Amino acid sequence: MTPPTRYAALGSSFAAGPGIPPIVDVDAVRSGRNYPRLLAKALGAELVDLSVSGATTATILDEPQLTMTGARFPPQIGGVPATADLVTITAGGNDLRFAGSLLFTAWNRVDPDGPMARMLAADFPSGIPAPTREDVDRTAAGLVRVVERVRDKAPRARVVLVDYLTIIGAGTSPGVPFEPAEVDALRDIQDALEAAYVAAAERTGAELVAVSRVSRDHALGSTAPWVQPFLPDLARTGASFHPNAEGMAVVAAEVEKALRQDRPTPV
Repeated sequence: MTPPTRYAALGSSFAAGPGIPPIVDVDAVRSGRNYPRLLAKALGAELVDLSVSGATTATILDEPQLTMTGARFPPQIGGVPATADLVTITAGGNDLRFAGSLLFTAWNRVDPDGPMARMLAADFPSGIPAPTREDVDRTAAGLVRVVERVRDKAPRARVVLVDYLTIIGAGTSPGVPFEPAEVDALRDIQDALEAAYVAAAERTGAELVAVSRVSRDHALGSTAPWVQPFLPDLARTGASFHPNAEGMAVVAAEVEKALRQDRPTPV
């Protein structure tokens, strides 16, 4: 492998790293120890980190993103340098409302009459959404468009789809007494997200680093979770269910390992 010299990272919070100090961009809720930063350091590459917590494939491609702080980010694709020789993509979870569903369920359990539960209930009037085949196809199509636009912007770049660490495994967070039916519903969204990545990789030929697979035994409730538990502190709750520092280090290591292979990671 010829080491990349310029690396651009696109994505949502699972790339940005909320809750992992130091936070180097408060508006994007972007950590200085997220996987793009760790990977760039390992590769000795210059990093253009465009990740923003809360991003969707639409805000990567076409729509400006307004964050909780009131900041406005232009579509991330515009920041990809034409000279990039590596681009990673981690998005799609918000297209399927995964993080929102987790937070809605957790707050509805621990403080059903509180302000967070009431606010989230407005977005989930029918409870946890059940992903349909059309939802998977729509999310996959968004990822496909991101890959295609990256190739237009940076034709020499190696494009890598990096999916999400497993959140819902055999157990659940000790602090969140999810009901079995809720666990099943949340796992359905997680499965839909994994399927969208597989479909996007198949349609585009982009490499897929499926960190969901290597993290099966490190989900919520495991002895060594790679994701953060539910955080019932209003100032920190947005980092709930996201990669912790160890999880980010694992993602960076898995992507680096894939990059050092001579052939794409099998789908």
